[in-house]
Amino acid sequence: MRRHPLLWKLALLQVCFCLLLTWLLWTWGLSVERSTYFLAPAERDYLAHFAEQAEQAWQRDGAQGVEQYRRALQRREDTWVAIVGPRLQSLGSTPLSAEEASRLTFMRKLDWPMSRRLQDELPYVSIAFPTRPQDGRLVIQLPEHLLPTGLTPWTHVITHGVAPALLALLLGLLLYRHLVAPLNRLRDRADALRADNLDSPGLALHTRHDELGELAQAFEHLALRLRRSLDQQRLLLRTLSHELRTPLARLRIAHDSPLPPEQLRQRLTREVDDMQKLLEDTLDLAWMDTERPQVPTAPLQVLSVWEALVQDACFESGWAAERLPCTLGPDCVVQAHLDSLAQALENLLRNAIRHSPLGGRVCLDGWREGEHWHLCLRDQGSGVPDDALERIFQPYQRLPDSGSGFGLGLAIARSAVELQGGTLWASNSHPGLVQHLRLPAATSV
Repeated sequence: MRRHPLLWKLALLQVCFCLLLTWLLWTWGLSVERSTYFLAPAERDYLAHFAEQAEQAWQRDGAQGVEQYRRALQRREDTWVAIVGPRLQSLGSTPLSAEEASRLTFMRKLDWPMSRRLQDELPYVSIAFPTRPQDGRLVIQLPEHLLPTGLTPWTHVITHGVAPALLALLLGLLLYRHLVAPLNRLRDRADALRADNLDSPGLALHTRHDELGELAQAFEHLALRLRRSLDQQRLLLRTLSHELRTPLARLRIAHDSPLPPEQLRQRLTREVDDMQKLLEDTLDLAWMDTERPQVPTAPLQVLSVWEALVQDACFESGWAAERLPCTLGPDCVVQAHLDSLAQALENLLRNAIRHSPLGGRVCLDGWREGEHWHLCLRDQGSGVPDDALERIFQPYQRLPDSGSGFGLGLAIARSAVELQGGTLWASNSHPGLVQHLRLPAATSV
């Protein structure tokens, strides 16, 4: 089951954006609205001071003091003022008219929002006496200079338009940085591959653990496979054309020479067989490298495979079977494909015999390593330089300052082993070369 980390990242980003947008519109918008419709603390204190002075006038001079203070405040603030008792009767010497009494129906407190009424009339504010609120209150029509400005169209545009737009722009930048920019790099990489530019810089997305990281890894694997396949094809074409020139030249010489028919036929047969073997090996290597077939595997006893290969090797090379010992027991059972494993071991064995000294030995041994078997094929030849241990598995390699050369055998052997989930490498044992095979152990026999 495939995970979808990118989906959850985008979902989390959208949820965070929605929550932040809601908080912005609700908290910040409400704060702006309060600052535009509600009285500031200083303005509330300013109005509350009037109620304190009205209470002092009532307690000091009674109705005459209240009336005198009311008229003075009314003139100073240029607004309507009333000082009333608990039953909304006037505490001054002048009673309230019917119109003035109707104004007491729509009174507001200091902490209420302030705005003009439908008739464009300023609101009426009720302020209780600070020390004895049950005795009375001051009612004042809010002076014009204290009326809050309200939520203007520009303020509304900023709180409900500009701010959400900036937040959406931030979300877009995050999406671009996290999603679109990597996709652009993937597109550039795909364009480079389409233009046969296989050496362009790799994608710096391998640290991502999501779908884009997996896609980038697939691109890099594809580019690596294309480079390897292209290099392999170029090498095979170059070396194949070079290797075919030698038997063709010998065929031309044999054709033009005055050899007896029987010798000429033998020469032609040998050269044709060599060219056929060369072509078959080349096609096998190219097929395994490009197609990467899935070969069926089964439990195989390595000792039985080795004994069958030793018989053919002794017949071809003239070696005695005692010079090709195997220390593996019948318990060495690997999970492998019979033909592929036999081909790999045969190529390794032929290479070891070809580079062994007169009277040398080639031994196969190994041991169990967890879920794998580690096999070692040792010869007593001169070995190879340490810096060439990996190069000998490439087709048609000839070591410098040495007469040793390697055709396709080791390259085919490595490809055959890798198709079965194993690995093949070499090391020097002084004297001789050791070919290491690491193959999966059979789960059941």
